[in-house]
Amino acid sequence: MSDAYSIRPAVQADGSFLGDMVVEAANWRSGGARARHEILTSVEHRRYLAGWMRPADAGFIAVDSGGQPIGAAWYRMLAQDDPGFGFAGTAVPELIIGVQPIWRAHGVGRTLLRRLLVHAGEQGHARISLSVERDNFARSLYRSEGFLVTDSGPARDTMVHRVS
Repeated sequence: MSDAYSIRPAVQADGSFLGDMVVEAANWRSGGARARHEILTSVEHRRYLAGWMRPADAGFIAVDSGGQPIGAAWYRMLAQDDPGFGFAGTAVPELIIGVQPIWRAHGVGRTLLRRLLVHAGEQGHARISLSVERDNFARSLYRSEGFLVTDSGPARDTMVHRVS
């Protein structure tokens, strides 16, 4: 881990910042243009935030040396009748990750991902899933951390990691 940032568990009060990170994840392309309110009120993105922090929710926040949040990784258990983009089963938590653009390519996402995977294992989860658009640079991060493609759509893949 870097001296420039540290990792702490996410708490209920982090809900607004998690919303910021959903927006970052949705607008990952440089010049990503979807408006914050449009993303946060859309059904497909709202499910990752609504009612945060439910009992099965877990996550971690990266904070800079001044204590400001710079990235987050969290998971939620989603219902089969209201699945997320990366739904892989009712007992499989779905991962969401976002990092502020200025902090990308500094190891923040990888550090958050690894910490969340350890936590998922400690919580007894056998697998964790996510969805990633095929041209997203984060796809190589997920592959390098052991995620495998389990389902493919027109532009995005569902990837699953077997938690050790």
